[in-house]
Amino acid sequence: MKTKIIGLVILITVIIAAVIYVMVGSSNAVTEIKGYVGGEKIGLLEDEEVQEILRDEYKLSIDYAKAGSIDMITADATGMNFLFPSNQTALELYEKINGDPVKSEIILNTPIVLYTRQAVADAFVSEGLATKDGDVYYVDMTKLTEAIENGTKWSDIGLDQLYGSITVGTTDPTKSNSGNMFAGLLANTLCGGVADETSLYEILPRLESIFQKLGYMESSSSDLFDQFLKTGMGAKPLIAGYENQLLEFAVENPETWEHVSGDIIMMYPTPTVWSSHVFIALDENGTLGIDALLDEDIQRLAWEKHGFRTGVYDTPADPEHFGVSGLADEITQVAPMPDADTMDRIIRNLG
Repeated sequence: MKTKIIGLVILITVIIAAVIYVMVGSSNAVTEIKGYVGGEKIGLLEDEEVQEILRDEYKLSIDYAKAGSIDMITADATGMNFLFPSNQTALELYEKINGDPVKSEIILNTPIVLYTRQAVADAFVSEGLATKDGDVYYVDMTKLTEAIENGTKWSDIGLDQLYGSITVGTTDPTKSNSGNMFAGLLANTLCGGVADETSLYEILPRLESIFQKLGYMESSSSDLFDQFLKTGMGAKPLIAGYENQLLEFAVENPETWEHVSGDIIMMYPTPTVWSSHVFIALDENGTLGIDALLDEDIQRLAWEKHGFRTGVYDTPADPEHFGVSGLADEITQVAPMPDADTMDRIIRNLG
């Protein structure tokens, strides 16, 4: 009898231990979600603090493949839980092709800006293509577009050391968001408002002519920005990118930034357009990423370490935090992007 009782106690103990093991193991289980992500957000997703919050607070890990915002909409999404493009146009195009996603939400924002070198910025101000308010540079998009269309040479504005005509280096608008958004901004400028299908008949040939002058275009915003930093003024005097790219670079590479900060200039187009990074959940697991990335601490890190304007704080941007002069406190002169049908036609004509 005593042996049976001992055996029963052992059995019960084993069962309880197994239940506890399963419960503890279950509570520590991490769900991995996979998706396509624009290259400019990789720094945020690889941030160890962000990954720690995802793992500890949300039991979540995010795996990704880098893809341009337009490319990912038509890419094979088999096995993917989400898409994370860089504008709402991509969401509209997704809805047009596939219908409504399971869920979508804007996670991050950053304006389109122009990057250049001090000599170019000085020449732009001298020629009236740009103005300077304190430390902040603003580019007149109408005048810049006119200079590009007229074939104005760099030497015509006093930059004899630069070859050829004034252009803006950009990513391929048929593949990448920053190029796509800059195309939309140019379309708006050409029609003097917000481009739509009625104005495209007049402006499309002009838009195509501008992009034909650009030659080879990178397919990734991060690759273009990297080339801008590495190749110097002669190769890429002026490019379009995201505000957060320079802010993130300054935080992650303080010694390098201290060395080059006197020559790299960020300029705000007048008007500019917002790049709203929208998370598109393709299934229920994908929706887990939305709640997690909207976590207040992750949103704070997205601004403080990666330069995305998240709206977590009501205070203006603090240039001292990044050590980047010329950072606008607020983005006030903003135009809406053309709608998805208009951008779809622009993309097809520029392809």
